[in-house]
Amino acid sequence: MPIDVEANMKIPRLTIRSANQPDKVIDNSTVRFIKRIQVPAIPKPGASLTLTTSGGQTFESTVTRADWHEEKSIFIVSCNYAKRSISADDYHALVNDPDWTMKPLI
Repeated sequence: MPIDVEANMKIPRLTIRSANQPDKVIDNSTVRFIKRIQVPAIPKPGASLTLTTSGGQTFESTVTRADWHEEKSIFIVSCNYAKRSISADDYHALVNDPDWTMKPLI
């Protein structure tokens, strides 16, 4: 039976290059991307977790921890984007996907 969890993903910073504009660096160290997903079991730290966008893009993440959140009554699965860098396409897919929420860390 699948379990609902909240994926809380950290992504790397990226540089968007344009021929007619200066490079734009987007620092994602102070934000997390959050989405409710279903998993067959609570993933352990170090496990790979495949995440998707509503547009059909998939990408891998690595689980760093899974904690029970009492107020939300759900497991929060913290993970990191699996690659060292994120493509502009993947970044825009996350930012523009209504299923993913960008949450600032404060």
